[in-house]
Amino acid sequence: MTQASGGSAAVDEALRKFREMMASDGYLLTWSKTDGDGVVVRIEAGEGACADCLVPQPVMEAIMSEALASTPYRLDHVVLPASEK
Repeated sequence: MTQASGGSAAVDEALRKFREMMASDGYLLTWSKTDGDGVVVRIEAGEGACADCLVPQPVMEAIMSEALASTPYRLDHVVLPASEK
């Protein structure tokens, strides 16, 4: 599930390749906007998700921040599955 209203199409496009990459490893990437221009990225493990395929949170936040740099939004934070923090 993604948010796709307002200027959100840019975020959807910026995160598209990561959403596809994570899906191939069994993860679901979603996002939501905060009150301002922030974006919260959530990654949930699906059945059979590759536990070794998810990078640590600081690395994931750097990747998502860079991905959002071309949009009017900034990364607020990333929520990883509880076992991956």
